[in-house]
Parts: sequence; C-alpha cells; structure tokens
Amino acid sequence: MKISVGQFRPGGDVTANVAMMRELAEEAAGEGSELIVFPEESMFSIGKVEGPLAEAVGAGWSVFVQQLSFLAAELNIAVVAGGYESSGEERPYNTLVLIDATGRIVDTYRKLHLYDAFSYSESERIKPGDGGITVVPVGELNVGLMTCYDLRFPEQARALADRGADVVLVPAAWFKGDHKIEHWETLLRARAIENTVWIAAAGTSSSHTIGHSAILDPMGVPQVFLNEEEQGVVTAEVSRKRIEEVRQFLPVLRNRRFARNEEIVEAH
Repeated sequence: MKISVGQFRPGGDVTANVAMMRELAEEAAGEGSELIVFPEESMFSIGKVEGPLAEAVGAGWSVFVQQLSFLAAELNIAVVAGGYESSGEERPYNTLVLIDATGRIVDTYRKLHLYDAFSYSESERIKPGDGGITVVPVGELNVGLMTCYDLRFPEQARALADRGADVVLVPAAWFKGDHKIEHWETLLRARAIENTVWIAAAGTSSSHTIGHSAILDPMGVPQVFLNEEEQGVVTAEVSRKRIEEVRQFLPVLRNRRFARNEEIVEAH
C-alpha cells in the first residue's frame, strides 16, 4: 500500500491547521495513498496558543478529531495526526489519533516518553500516557504508533514489532539544536534496521523544529524524504513482502537471546 507523510508548520488555530492538512491529504490521495501521517502538534503548536492551555485543549480536541474524520471520509484516506487531548486535569495528554478512510476513529495513542531533556521539560505542561503501546491494522498492514521523543527508546519500537507492527509511524516536532538532525536521522535508521520494519516519520517544520520527514524501508534506507520545507508531502509504496525479504537474510528478531520487559514504568 502507499503511505504518505505530510510536513507543515502548525499555528495556533485548529481550523487553519486542518485546512493545511487537507491540502497535503488531497495531494497524497491524488497519488493513490491509503494513509497519510501528519506531525505531532498538528492540532496546534503550544507556543502559538493564546490563553490557558487547558481551555484551548478543551475547545480544540473534539473539533480537531471531527474535522479530520470529515477529511478522511471525503478523501478516502486514513489519517494519523497529533494533538492535545484533555486528561481531566490541568495537564493534557499529547495524543495521536488514527482515523480510517471511512472517517471512523480507530484508536489513539498517548505519548509515553515526555521530552524532559536538552533543558526542556514537557512534563511541566503535559501528562504522560498511561495506555501502553498501540498497534492497529490499516489496509494490508499493521501500524504501530510512537511520538517524537519515544524514538530515543528502542524498547518501545521493539515492543511494537513484537506486537506485529509492519510500519512504525513517528509524528514529531523534533527540536533544532547541535547534532539534532543527525540524531533524528540516525535513530530513524536504527529503529528500522534493528526491528526490520518500515518507518514513516512526519515532522513539523518551523523556526524551532527540523522537519526532515521521511519513509525508510526495513534496511533503514530512505525511500522518500523532505528537508526543511515549510510544507510538503512525499509518498512511498510500503509492503510486507519487503519485510519478509529482509528477514530472510537478517533474522535479528529470531536470533535474539534477550527477552523484552513489557512493564511500563509509572511516570508522573
């Protein structure tokens, strides 16, 4: 099946952001794509929101999901995108929503690993996810979901592969900084190679985030990619056959001798 990644610069208005996403989704659908992946913060960029975050989340999440459902059904394309979902507390969840091509909400994933690194503290404003990992079928493939900083934790990608993920989707708002592009590209390659899965990563492109969306095959080879374009979409043919080919000569999942610990450590 064909999968696309869409890259753009979210502002503070949900409807305006969805309008940009529609443009990219129309292009992807025109290329025959069955799934488009949008970045973390597609709903809105926290830095662009006026007023209290909790109020913006309360007003915005349901609108965001509803408009994406309409978009998916109208264009007959499944959508994955990141936004902020109310937790019932002051801090919302950083959540990915997966909507199928009929407009049905299939599942959500709440970001497990919050970006408390490089002098930033996401957990001051965001509540960590509590629902574990997410793998769901989309078309012919099983897709696993992770968000941005999750990429730095190899056990999560391995857990998704063990659950049968053929493709790991990585919406992100990867901050700029020394060596950050190198980290991003290296980690995308590593997660693909060590698990022999496809990776489809969509990043925001802004003054403080890198963009660099890409789709990589199970050997870690980029099939399509963007650089720092403020808005763009790329599409690749993704198949389980390629996974099977790679696993014939690189059976790392079968050769391993360490078991994976599935327990998720409680975060605050």
